[in-house]
Amino acid sequence: MTIEEIAKKMVTKGKGILAADESTGTMEKRLKSVNVECTEKNRLHFRETLFSSSSMKTCISGVILFDETLRQTSSSGISITELIKKNGSIPGIKVDKGAKLLAGSDGEKVTEGLDGLRERMEEYYKLGARFAKWRAVYTISNKHPSEQCINSNAHALARYAALVQEAKMVPIVEPEVLMDGDHTIDKCYEVTSKVLAECYKQLAIHKVNLAGTVLKPNMILPGTDCKDKASTEEIAKKTLECLKKNVPSNVPGVAFLSGGQSELEATKNLNAINKINDTKMNFTFSYGRALQQSALKTWAKSMKEINTIQEVFNHRAKMNGASTEAKWSEKLEKSSAA
Repeated sequence: MTIEEIAKKMVTKGKGILAADESTGTMEKRLKSVNVECTEKNRLHFRETLFSSSSMKTCISGVILFDETLRQTSSSGISITELIKKNGSIPGIKVDKGAKLLAGSDGEKVTEGLDGLRERMEEYYKLGARFAKWRAVYTISNKHPSEQCINSNAHALARYAALVQEAKMVPIVEPEVLMDGDHTIDKCYEVTSKVLAECYKQLAIHKVNLAGTVLKPNMILPGTDCKDKASTEEIAKKTLECLKKNVPSNVPGVAFLSGGQSELEATKNLNAINKINDTKMNFTFSYGRALQQSALKTWAKSMKEINTIQEVFNHRAKMNGASTEAKWSEKLEKSSAA
C-alpha cells in the first residue's frame, strides 16, 4: 500500500485508532491507579487482551504502539505486529522521546527525538510498523504559548513527518493544545488556530505530502478550570470551524485525541462534530484513556476474565465507531452496554 492508501485506511468511517503507546512511566501510573504491579508481563497481558478483541476487526483501523510493545511476542507465539495485522488493523509506533524543557523559554516544552530517527524508522518498518506518531504540547496561560514554543514544535513535527515519509510510512501529526487551565473555549480556538497554521506552514516548507498524513489535534474545548462550560453543539461548531480554517483540504482525515475528556464526553463530542461535518475529510478518533479506561478497571479486578474485559472494550470501541458516522446516541449507548 502507498502512504496515501494507508492514511485513508487509518481514517476509515466507522473505525478509529487505538493509542496504546503509553511509555513505561505512564503505564506505571495507569496500573498503579488500579492497584496492579507494572511489570512487562502485566503490560503485555493487558494490551494483548485488547488487541485480540473482536472490535479490532470492526472498529479499530490502527494501533499506536510503544517501542517495548512493538518488539514483543504474543502468548500465541506470533509477534504483536502480526497479531494486530491478523485482526485487520495497522500497527504504528510512537517515535518521539517526550516533551522536554525548551531552552530559553519560560517553562514551555519542545518534543525531542529527531536524532537517529532515520535509522529508527528503518528498523520500525522491518518490525512491521506502517505509521508513526509524534506529539507536541502547548499550554495556554496569559503568556503561553509563545511564538518560540509554537515555531519550535512545528519545525520538529515537520522534520519528523518528512523522515517518516522517507521511510514509506504515514506520519500522525499531533499538536496538542492542553486542556489544563481556566481559559475559555474562544481562547482555545485562537491558540489552536495559530498552532495549526504554523504546523502546516512548516510541513509545506519540508515538502511533506499531506495526502499521506493524518492530523491528531485537540478538540476546541474550554480549560478544565474554566467557569464558562461549553455545550456539545458549541464544541462541535468551533472545532469544525477551526479545522476548516486551518487544515488544507488534501489532508485525508483527522483522528482527534481525547485530551483528558471522559469516555462518554469524547464519544459524544466526536459524534456532534460528525453531525455537522461538511468537509471531504473524515473525522475519527485516536483515543488512549477514552477507549481503555473501563476495560483497564475490569481487567484489574480479574485478569483471567478475558471475555468480560473484551466485552467492555468492544462496547467503547463500537460507540466511538458509531460516532465517526454521527450514529451514536444515548439510547444506543444504554442498549449496547446492556
